[in-house]
Amino acid sequence: MQPFPFAPWIWRDAITALHEQEHPLEPDVSLADRPDTGLLGFEVRATDGRVGVVDSENALLPADCLVVDVSGGNRVALPVGVVSGVDREARVVQVDRTTEQVAGAPEFDPDEVDPPAYRERLGEYYSDSYRVAPPW
Repeated sequence: MQPFPFAPWIWRDAITALHEQEHPLEPDVSLADRPDTGLLGFEVRATDGRVGVVDSENALLPADCLVVDVSGGNRVALPVGVVSGVDREARVVQVDRTTEQVAGAPEFDPDEVDPPAYRERLGEYYSDSYRVAPPW
């Protein structure tokens, strides 16, 4: 049996996926309808500890990414495919990568980011990380 391929741009959470189907992310969809905006300020935890918090700059990227302030103002984006769970009560987003893998992702700079090019680099980075160290 072959492992399930990593899909960086797809939410794993079935409820979030259903929400996306009911509210397609088109230009006329407000930020309030995006499934990711309700996560602003949530702590992000990797498999080996705290990584940072979901940053308010999140709105500058498509809804299939979460911008995380990892430390000292450094920000990275996480494709939603790395999210393994969300605890809304505890305000925690759990990801299946290590703190080192998340912190090593291409840095997000809202002033210099070209969304398609950044998205491609980000997808390659995380796809490679799953080939080297799959979560299963």
